[in-house]
Amino acid sequence: MRLFFQSVSVIFHPLLMPTYGCFILLFLKTGTDYDILTPLKLKWLITGMVVLFTALFPAFNIFALYKMKRISTLQLTHQHERGFPYLLTACFYLGLFYMLRDIQLWNSIKLMILGAGLSILLAALINIKYKISAHAIGLGGLLGGLMAVSYFTQVNLTAYYVGIILVAGLVGSARVYLHEHNAGQIYLGSLCGLGVQLFTFLILHQLAFNG
Repeated sequence: MRLFFQSVSVIFHPLLMPTYGCFILLFLKTGTDYDILTPLKLKWLITGMVVLFTALFPAFNIFALYKMKRISTLQLTHQHERGFPYLLTACFYLGLFYMLRDIQLWNSIKLMILGAGLSILLAALINIKYKISAHAIGLGGLLGGLMAVSYFTQVNLTAYYVGIILVAGLVGSARVYLHEHNAGQIYLGSLCGLGVQLFTFLILHQLAFNG
């Protein structure tokens, strides 16, 4: 059972959530403007940039910190070791948003990246006093981002909402089982991820309408 829950934690690692969001909008949900109006080459270019800046670069950074003995585990188990890696990860996310902001690209995808970066900054702040679940923030953010996209662009993503909620329950159970978090840390993370994404789209809704 432990191996299963560890696998779940890796498959649904928070650094992979932006990539999953891109895949859902650009590849999995067919028949939408995202699918029809985006050339295949551009789809892969966008996804590649997202993977690079939101998954590979942050993961390499965590690995480098581990090798330099700045952190004791790759999983960032200890609360006091999370702040600096979170801040560096947020820099990668916000840097990607800055790079994409003037590119002719779906603005809703840009906002999802921005919301994810802001969620990580919030996690870093909360982590000063309270250990919050990054896995829950990631899944909550993915849900919030897709809900906002659905609302502003009238794309029906209900099936994905249900799937994400079920996955969030499984991942939350895994984190508690592995003694990485308690239930309160899971719930707070989910609310933070969801809330930041919805707030980002609400404040910048003109971009969402155009994207």
